[in-house]
Amino acid sequence: MKSITAIIFMLIPLVVSAMPIDERDVARILDRLDRELVLADTYINSRISHIDSMKARLSDESLPVGERLDLMYGLGESYNVYRVDSALTYYTQGYELSSRSGLDSVAARFALKRATFLPLLLYISRGQAVMDSISSTALPEGLRAEYFDAQRQMNNYISNFFVDFPDTYEHYRGREYEMQQELLEVLDKESPRYKLNLAEHKYYSKELAGARNVLIGLLEEIDELNPLYARACHMLSDIAKAVDDRNGHVYYLALSAISDTRCATLEVSSLQELGQLLYDRHDVKRAHDYLSRALSNAVDCRVSLRMIQSAQALPIIETAHKAQIQSFRERIFIVIGILGVLLIALFVTLRLVYKNNMIQHRMSRRLEEANKAKDVYITQFLNLCSSYMDKLNQFNKMVNRKITAGKGEDLLKLTKSGKFVEEQSKEFYEIFDDAFLHIYPTFVSDVNKLLLPDRQLVMRDGEKLNTDLRILALMRLGIEDTSRIAQMLNYSVFTIYTYRNKFKARAIDRETFESSVMKIRSVS
Repeated sequence: MKSITAIIFMLIPLVVSAMPIDERDVARILDRLDRELVLADTYINSRISHIDSMKARLSDESLPVGERLDLMYGLGESYNVYRVDSALTYYTQGYELSSRSGLDSVAARFALKRATFLPLLLYISRGQAVMDSISSTALPEGLRAEYFDAQRQMNNYISNFFVDFPDTYEHYRGREYEMQQELLEVLDKESPRYKLNLAEHKYYSKELAGARNVLIGLLEEIDELNPLYARACHMLSDIAKAVDDRNGHVYYLALSAISDTRCATLEVSSLQELGQLLYDRHDVKRAHDYLSRALSNAVDCRVSLRMIQSAQALPIIETAHKAQIQSFRERIFIVIGILGVLLIALFVTLRLVYKNNMIQHRMSRRLEEANKAKDVYITQFLNLCSSYMDKLNQFNKMVNRKITAGKGEDLLKLTKSGKFVEEQSKEFYEIFDDAFLHIYPTFVSDVNKLLLPDRQLVMRDGEKLNTDLRILALMRLGIEDTSRIAQMLNYSVFTIYTYRNKFKARAIDRETFESSVMKIRSVS
């Protein structure tokens, strides 16, 4: 008997591999998966449109309770593979409404759905409690299949959280196996659901060839847009893995991922497993892309289990991907280095020519600026000298006239009153202000930038510079001696000293204020 069993298990790989899948088949199916992933947003938008349509109908308050419950259940079904938390919201609303309406069998149906999907959000104990509150014997005949299927699926989800704890994992897998046995007793033997669960049951029982035959037959009955298609392909990939058919393992995982993508199913594991598998096959770019998409899907779907599984593998793939990119960069640098060696002589020559041209250009520009500044200074200086020579000549003539006319007292009164000096000072200020602001046109605003916001200078209408600014202007021109400034502006030394201290008190930085004034640029 043992020898017969051994022979059967030896023949299993041969039977399962009756139609071998080669590397070209794998390449074609991966290329197709890549194209489908590009269209993923289109498929998701289609699902969203369908969901929005049902939501719009549900918003009609005049709908009968039966229709409202149907819409809530439909929304839960549309959401449970796309956004689990939203699915639970509608299952909960449906449960509460059906309970209030006394529709116990409908409420039980919603409760089964809640219990199924709660573990995906890490509410394992709550999901089990909800499931335990439902008696299978009290359910109508039509709900018994849904009850056993919900038990099977819930235990499957929970077992996946405990893969690192063998005893707990086997406990929940055992429960899943038992519930599937019960499910097979109540399902229609000709239905796709029965065939899928039968194949899965055979797989768990190590009847790999029988499971594969059932699944191949099932794929001939249903298309890729049937949610069962992805499960069937995923199971076929597990069978291929069990018999060490590496190409088949990749091929059927890709088919499962294609079906999930076309159905806009985000609560999936195929793409994540495929990413890890391709990493082992050194297809690092695809592995990185698939795992990144799987993690993004898990986040969008709010499925904690998938987030954990994808996140565990992603750092490894990320490291490999960076290493691959670094390798590409190194190759590029080598090519650039070779080109650099070939062109080094030309580069050095052009660099020297460019550098000399830039030096000459800067020198020419500085010389031009220096000439402009020189012209401005000379012009303003000549204007100022000319003006004072003219005033001195006029004053000399007036003194001669007064003395000749014997009006010495008038001359004494004129000089004693200080009016003449005041008038000349005023005119000096006007000429000085014009000359200085021509050379330093932004002087007032530049000084204000050095002062506190609430202590800045405000010029009166028509005023160019005031006494404060003239002191700073003379300092900027290099006249820093207080006595010289006092002499030029016709003020006492103490007054000039007081003005300078007041300015420092108004400055943002008292210590560097005067040195900052000296750095104000002239016209370029």
